[in-house]
Amino acid sequence: MRAVLQRVNHAAVTVDGAVIGACESGLLVYVGVFEGDQVSDAAKLADKIAGLRIFEDQYGKMNNNVRDARGGILAISNFTLAADTRKGRRPSFGLAACPGDAEAMFNAFVEALKDCECSTETGRFGAHMIIDSQANGPVNVILDTRGEA
Repeated sequence: MRAVLQRVNHAAVTVDGAVIGACESGLLVYVGVFEGDQVSDAAKLADKIAGLRIFEDQYGKMNNNVRDARGGILAISNFTLAADTRKGRRPSFGLAACPGDAEAMFNAFVEALKDCECSTETGRFGAHMIIDSQANGPVNVILDTRGEA
């Protein structure tokens, strides 16, 4: 699994003109699922995100995690994170999990975040989503369970 995290002041996702998920101060997390990813990958990724110290403490140092900062998480499924761009100019998505498996893994990831006591909202799997966010920092981090990033 691969995730791109962005520390945000706020983020919201809209589907068919209606906001279906949002968070104020916290993390906007895009999640890509690869063929062969397991529930253990979802749990590992969620635990890493929940504990990642990328929020400032009272001294301005990045020592707090999203829970310490009392932030929320807006998680968005994003199969394009599995793009293979090594050849040519058109990305290949052959490494991405099939939709049924990807949705199950994304849902396992969201449940694992909630098990980590993270306030979590989501977009809608497979839908065309409009994401509105305001970056804070900017602080952006890429995590990949396959490369142990």
